[in-house]
Amino acid sequence: MFGSTLDAVRGFRRPVYAVAGGRLINVFGSGLVYPFASIHFHLQVGIPLSIVGLGLLANNVATAAGTAVGGYLADRYGRRSVMVGSMALSAVTLAAYALVTTGAGFVAVATAAGLTMGLYAPASQAMIADLTDAAERERGYGLLKVASNVGFGSGFVVGGVLYEFANTAVFVADGLTSAVVAGVLLVALPEIHDGRADATLSESVGDWSRAISRPRLVALALLNVGFAVMYAQMQATVPVVASETLGLDSAQIGTLYVLNPLVLVLFQMPVLAAVDDWRRTRGLVASTAFWAVSFGAILALDPLSQAASGLALDWEPMAVGVGLVGAFLVLRTVGEVLHSPLVTSLASDLGPADDRGSRLSLIEIAKRLGMGLGAALGGAFFDFGLVGLLWPTLIVACGGLAVGLLALERRVSPAENGGVD
Repeated sequence: MFGSTLDAVRGFRRPVYAVAGGRLINVFGSGLVYPFASIHFHLQVGIPLSIVGLGLLANNVATAAGTAVGGYLADRYGRRSVMVGSMALSAVTLAAYALVTTGAGFVAVATAAGLTMGLYAPASQAMIADLTDAAERERGYGLLKVASNVGFGSGFVVGGVLYEFANTAVFVADGLTSAVVAGVLLVALPEIHDGRADATLSESVGDWSRAISRPRLVALALLNVGFAVMYAQMQATVPVVASETLGLDSAQIGTLYVLNPLVLVLFQMPVLAAVDDWRRTRGLVASTAFWAVSFGAILALDPLSQAASGLALDWEPMAVGVGLVGAFLVLRTVGEVLHSPLVTSLASDLGPADDRGSRLSLIEIAKRLGMGLGAALGGAFFDFGLVGLLWPTLIVACGGLAVGLLALERRVSPAENGGVD
């Protein structure tokens, strides 16, 4: 398995590896804080979980706005300058989380960080598409996912230990990694897309508007909102379940969360190879099935939650609970392995290369909006005592996504959909 993964990440142009290396460093910083943000601001700072969810919603709405601007700028002025600028600004906004002591402060910093980080994704994804041909594009996006999760896995472990000794230091370290990435990209990344700087503002805005309003792309973006609601639970609600139900501390949660990047690094390329001749929409339908089963694992924790409200859990129920959280992480990661490269590749091929950044920005906007809605939804279910209904609701939503994907498949050509099964 290691051999097939290594073979699959060879043969790209050097700038592809520069983008992947920058991604690894950046998400190492994100991994330092990812599992602990809701725990820190809710349980340590004392901000209500609904306000934490509101802050995460604001972060994702702001990221969506930044993504729209980033996609437009990447098509008009080129990919490299947008990527470097985003990382330089994010070095400041991400480190500012260390200063948060109130709910209002959390919402304000989350909004600023979302705006600066949002610029990056469509430019980097368009850069990968520019540097790869159609036959290797999914592998290119798979390489980004592998790099991301090597960074995440390292960040989870280091962040769990660092948080125990100096809990605000993880936020400062997150900002520093963005500064490092800005420097790496400035030196190592060429500008291979000239952009449309010679176009007038009205012409370029019109091109952007037409690019993001194509009906099939809009349909795919709406489906991506649903996927992102599922993604949000890993950050917003499941860590709280693990802490409050099972009594796990931050270091234990960080270590358990290593399952996510470990499974992704091991299976991303082999799974993509296994579905290489599938229609991309069929791979996405398979993804919804894995997400649904993963939420079933968290639903099975409810009896343990009732037991934990009275006495500490014995070791046997504790082992079962940890196993269920582990099953959630493994199953949802297989769903992620299928979802992320396939949805990005599909969006990349739904139009010409000149407006690729704008198209990918819409997909990323949808993801960010869904992440924010998912965090706010999860927080509301918790605060109103309806957490037992959250997981069945998400399972039903997975079925709705599968139906929507099959409907979209009828409107996408085989060439755009990556082949036939």
